[in-house]
Amino acid sequence: MKLTVVGGGSTYTPELVDGFARLRDTLPVRELVLVDLAAERLELVGGLARRIFARQGHPGRVVTTDDLDRAVEDADAVLLQLRVGGQAARNEDETWPLECGCVGQETTGAGGLAKALRTVPVVLDIAERVRRANPRAWIIDFTNPVGIVTRALLQAGHRAVGLCNVAIGFQRRFADLLGVAPVDVHLDHVGLNHLTWETAVRLGGPEGENVLPKLLAEHGEGIADALHLPRAVLDRLGVVPSYYLRYYYAHDEVVRELRTKPSRAVEVAEMERQLLKLYADPALDEKPELLARRGGAYYSEAAVDLAAALLGGGGSPYQVVNTYNNGTLPFLPDDAVVEVQAAMGPQGAAPLPVPEVDPLYAGLMANVTAYEHLALEAALRGGRDRVFRALLAHPLIGQYEYAEVLTDRLIAHNREHLAWA
Repeated sequence: MKLTVVGGGSTYTPELVDGFARLRDTLPVRELVLVDLAAERLELVGGLARRIFARQGHPGRVVTTDDLDRAVEDADAVLLQLRVGGQAARNEDETWPLECGCVGQETTGAGGLAKALRTVPVVLDIAERVRRANPRAWIIDFTNPVGIVTRALLQAGHRAVGLCNVAIGFQRRFADLLGVAPVDVHLDHVGLNHLTWETAVRLGGPEGENVLPKLLAEHGEGIADALHLPRAVLDRLGVVPSYYLRYYYAHDEVVRELRTKPSRAVEVAEMERQLLKLYADPALDEKPELLARRGGAYYSEAAVDLAAALLGGGGSPYQVVNTYNNGTLPFLPDDAVVEVQAAMGPQGAAPLPVPEVDPLYAGLMANVTAYEHLALEAALRGGRDRVFRALLAHPLIGQYEYAEVLTDRLIAHNREHLAWA
């Protein structure tokens, strides 16, 4: 099969390539096409990708190109991992909201809206070109904010599924704590992208024994530390929230922390500089250890599993993905995009039934879903008033004075990416 990675010059890509090489029996890739406009980065990443394939005896070929139409021609699946504006734009997303006392983060709050406004039009243009090249191709979206981007793709009628590595990270961590294989751990994972809770951890499958109480009793301190939340919070909730919930549960504390250190974008930009230097070494034929600090842990395993299921070659029968709600969470609109366990196959994702959701989580999901609806409207149609409405609706903002100022700053920092501004 032919797979295309849009944004193939990303320093993430060797993680993905390593997974394709190791898991070739699950996903037999005949041709891997890496497409990116950043020619120098693309060649460095592409060279390492070829060496990784060669080291592991993978028979497929790796092609690099800056020609998107050529790259997606006859592709069975297209993986999107874009960052419109690069780390420079991310640094701004993580900086200017702090001036108003709001979290500066690349996927949520005002920074997340800025990223959505930059990204959605670009992704939809790419998706249309994929559809013209091969209407049956699947689009796997790893581009943040995944929920909003996936909703844009589905709303436009594309064959798309959103993917995030939060769930697979929890699965691997819990499996290690329990001393079992990851495949034996099934998560009752519910929410929206970057707004999720593990409400049960089951052994053996969807009907298996719930061992979450055991995990919290025996390993609650370590789990809480990894989330940067007090152990008492997990004990009172009785669930494990995504680490993104800290932006909501400890907002002011996070803002104080973020104001005292360089942005994550600055840290990542330095890592990328070091990684690209490593990638340039013709002797390097495996992903370097430094890549683990870049983020995206287990991305390759999740991507291979999902692509294999969608293309009919295998993959896990149940996977956590982003897809249309369609009644899964009855308190949300059918066209909301939720992140839940789903039965996967060539026809796409069929969400599994979800037990009744505690109002403590359902209320926040409904609030953020309303924001995502308004954010997508702003991304598709533009206009200062639509940006303001989305910011006012976001629970991390919610005050009109903040929304007014943040609207002006968002537009000022992103004018070159906003056709209507």
